[in-house]
Amino acid sequence: MIKIDFRKALAGLYTAPAGRFVEVDVPQLGFVKIDGQGDPNTSPAYRQAIEWLYPVSYALKFAAKGIGKDYVVPPLEGLWWADEPADFVARRKDRWRWTMMIMAPDFITPPFFEAAIEKAKRKLGDAPSSLRLEPLTEGRSLQTLHVGNYDDEGPALARLHDEIMPVQGLTFAGPHHEIYLSDPRKTAPSRLKTILRQPVKPH
Repeated sequence: MIKIDFRKALAGLYTAPAGRFVEVDVPQLGFVKIDGQGDPNTSPAYRQAIEWLYPVSYALKFAAKGIGKDYVVPPLEGLWWADEPADFVARRKDRWRWTMMIMAPDFITPPFFEAAIEKAKRKLGDAPSSLRLEPLTEGRSLQTLHVGNYDDEGPALARLHDEIMPVQGLTFAGPHHEIYLSDPRKTAPSRLKTILRQPVKPH
């Protein structure tokens, strides 16, 4: 049985130069998603989202083996926004809204997903109401690799919003998207690697 590693199979979505934004065309992909709001460092809803996403995603991985498919569970990702965009760039985290998610391959069906939820419930109790399996279509996007603390992303995002996008005649076509390539439990903050992505469209 071949094990698919989507970080390699879809390498263009998980790589980017540091310090420079490049354009990518992101296809429609399926995700296990949970919504919430508030500071991810202190929000109980954020902690609950992470507690659910991983068990469900690993249950899906093991279920897929039953149909002859195996894959590496992709990294955690997040969509982030605020009612006032400046609140996001300025890191006013208590005003943030988010969708945390892990990619699910296209051979993961709703019955697999429902079974994975039931399995997770045995340990975690009731599932978050927003837990779902849902596609995401981003299309044309700009992305870069950020190396360092999450709180140091602000200047790169300000440059994207205030310089790069206006010069290219582009505007927002979806929320800010982050892909966490490093495990913060095992990686020093200064060495964390994160893909920063912004879906765009002509202004």
